[in-house]
Amino acid sequence: MVYIDDRFTWFEGQGLWQHIPESDWQDWSWQLKNRLTTIEQLERYLTLTPEEKAGCLFAKEKLALAITPYFFNLIDRTDPHCPIRKQVIPRSDEMVVSSGEMLDSLGEDEHSPVPGLVHRYPDRVLFLVTDRCAAYCRYCTRSRLVSNAQDYNFHPEYEQALRYIEAHSEVRDVLLSGGDPLLLSDKKLDHLLGRLRAIKHVEFIRIGSRVPVFLPQRITPELAEIFKKHGPIWMSLHINHPKEATQELKVACERLSFAGVPLGNQSVLLKGINDDAEVMQALVHRLLRMRVRPYYIYQMDLITGGAHFKVDVRKGIEIIRALRGHTTGYAVPQYVIDAPGGGGKVPINPDYVQAITDDEVIFKNFESKLFRYPLKASPNKAHAGLVLPAEMHL
Repeated sequence: MVYIDDRFTWFEGQGLWQHIPESDWQDWSWQLKNRLTTIEQLERYLTLTPEEKAGCLFAKEKLALAITPYFFNLIDRTDPHCPIRKQVIPRSDEMVVSSGEMLDSLGEDEHSPVPGLVHRYPDRVLFLVTDRCAAYCRYCTRSRLVSNAQDYNFHPEYEQALRYIEAHSEVRDVLLSGGDPLLLSDKKLDHLLGRLRAIKHVEFIRIGSRVPVFLPQRITPELAEIFKKHGPIWMSLHINHPKEATQELKVACERLSFAGVPLGNQSVLLKGINDDAEVMQALVHRLLRMRVRPYYIYQMDLITGGAHFKVDVRKGIEIIRALRGHTTGYAVPQYVIDAPGGGGKVPINPDYVQAITDDEVIFKNFESKLFRYPLKASPNKAHAGLVLPAEMHL
């Protein structure tokens, strides 16, 4: 049974896998080997809807089905609308391609000077080191690439990528992603991080990973030592819903933090999953308790077959407005749209600034009260910062 309180989600034992020895359950390789990857496996534990069955059959054409036993335990098996279930069990909606959707919505391929490397921003590169994930999010930006269901045949060229980084002294920031870099062996990660750390102009090494969420067993003391050895290694997690904030994830985050790994979180705004101010506030509060700083809320990228997840941008702005001023600033992420075609991340904010003149800025606070901030020195200082008359409140 799964229990949820105002802090974390926790299991009674190992959930559906009570019969498995604890040593196996805590072994991340066992979790990977025993992922649920077929309709038959899913139907042992829950009744699939017709839409889910169709989606599972289509998955081999778009993005593979795979769910770790650990993460499957978080699914409400009686509720087709469960926010965890909707993230990992395919639906027939994935078969519908809507206007504006693209296979490579962020234009990564056209900004790729060598296989597996994306150089879109002046001082940083994205280093795609694998096409595999512990489980597959149905809204995945790189669904064309990960799991190879679409015959993309991605093969990272580590040496080519490393030589490119070595040859480009403007690159000071390297983000490892994929697929999920934490599925690489300790030996491979140790080698790769060591090679990057040896490049003098590389100042900042980051890893983007959902493995701590899908597979917290992977965050072993040995892995933490590798990060400590090559640190500081920054890590961006991907947690979308409060139910994902389990005790197991908390332990994994603490292990990373104590090894000197700063943690941030990047959520994707998803319809029926986290497009609600109360849900998002519960999530960001749990993140802070786990030593994770809410970093980004992404408007979902324009992936093919993703329209059923898309949220109106105005709803995202509303959520940010509901957080700002109503909780600590540390808990308020930046809402962004990653511009289609490779334009980069663009911040999307509520309209706090009402007017800017040569003399002053007029703006409203989280309560929609108006204030003025003078830009020029004035003999009459009494008006600086005054709240404007009540009839001017919005």
